[in-house]
Amino acid sequence: MAVLQHELTLSEAADLLSRALPGHRVEILQGRLTVTPPPDGSHALSLTKLGRAFDRAGIVEAGREYVQGVGIWLPTLRDDYAIPDFSIVDEDFRDALVQKNCYSPNVFRLVAEVTSSNWSDDLGPKVECYAEAGIPVYIVADRKHDEVLLYRDPADGKYPAPERYKRGQSVPVPESVGVALDLSVDTLLDGD
Repeated sequence: MAVLQHELTLSEAADLLSRALPGHRVEILQGRLTVTPPPDGSHALSLTKLGRAFDRAGIVEAGREYVQGVGIWLPTLRDDYAIPDFSIVDEDFRDALVQKNCYSPNVFRLVAEVTSSNWSDDLGPKVECYAEAGIPVYIVADRKHDEVLLYRDPADGKYPAPERYKRGQSVPVPESVGVALDLSVDTLLDGD
């Protein structure tokens, strides 16, 4: 008796992994399936304090919201999507739903990633994908290399070289995000 087998698409495999690995973040970047483990305590605190800083700066009054773990549908390949740690989005972002709880990149003003064990994704494919998607500001708290990178103003699908910030410094949030704010490098890296 012959058994018919169905080869999974990348999107179907991502859905299966998402269900099989609760708490993990499953993404498709440049046609490659990636899985990120749940965040550690410092990672989670960095994001909490980032949200508080944007609250104090008046992000809601500026017509924006901050969200954690909301997907961006990427224009790189057919099934590509990313789920940034933290994003600043237009207040009506929910009107831009594409699919799989991912939203059109045009409603994102800033995305931020705090690196984990798969830090190379945040420093490689995500830089390329976010630039191609036209995300105006991308901040990476690079815990592997103990610095914060600020990418901004992509042109022709590429970001210029990042601005690099070390401990003891602050990262100025670009005006295009909608608020005036300086973010502590130490807080972004450690959650302290």
